[in-house]
Amino acid sequence: MTAIRHLFLAACAAASLWLSACTAEPAPQACQPVEFDGAPFTVCSFDVDRADIRLFLTHPDGAPHAQFDRLAAQLEADGTPLLFAMNGGMYHDDRRAVGLYVEDGKQAAPLVTSAGPGNFGMLPNGVFWLDRGEAGITETRAYDALFPASPPRFATQSGPMLVLDGALHPDFNADGTSRKRRNGVGLSADGKTVHFAISDAPVNFHGFARLFRDGLGTPNALYLDGVVSRLYAPEIQRNEPGLDLGPIVAVVSAPEDAP
Repeated sequence: MTAIRHLFLAACAAASLWLSACTAEPAPQACQPVEFDGAPFTVCSFDVDRADIRLFLTHPDGAPHAQFDRLAAQLEADGTPLLFAMNGGMYHDDRRAVGLYVEDGKQAAPLVTSAGPGNFGMLPNGVFWLDRGEAGITETRAYDALFPASPPRFATQSGPMLVLDGALHPDFNADGTSRKRRNGVGLSADGKTVHFAISDAPVNFHGFARLFRDGLGTPNALYLDGVVSRLYAPEIQRNEPGLDLGPIVAVVSAPEDAP
């Protein structure tokens, strides 16, 4: 009887595990629709410790990747699926980065510390960087002191800072009339989660910055770009066409993690 009882208990345990697996909640999607202050956004959030977040600009043939599909095709050829992409900073007509740009430890454009025209030059601006399992969004002059000798693995400079140490950029106005599609990046207070956001309707800087500070709880956030803002997120059937891009920020999957 004892042996039969043990077999019965083992079968029950196995059945319980099977039922648990069948009824387990599916893993949440990285990209989610978010409504904040009556405006629609898409927010894609990634764990810094687990996601492989990179920056891309130049295709192996020497020309810019320029389009999400071209980057995806190149990564697929290398056995590395593209999970997410967004334009990753401002660029010149030839698609070169306007400010600092570092890809895989190689600096392609220098840090710009002076004020200037346009959104990029609206100080304070900043740098989004990734290095050795860490991510940061750092005001430009503070970044210069943070990496005095060698650059991090990836970095892109843009501007303005949307949120700096919990405060909105001083030039933002709640009644600002410049409303455009915008995208940006914010970092959680513990430095563990990167939030990429894109507006799905025109918004002003103040409203976009408040999404990061008050909606997502990020003490630091950086504007990446405006009218050209686009999103690649196959998990929610988003692959937006448009003009050729410069820097692209992306999340890739290592071959062993590919679905």
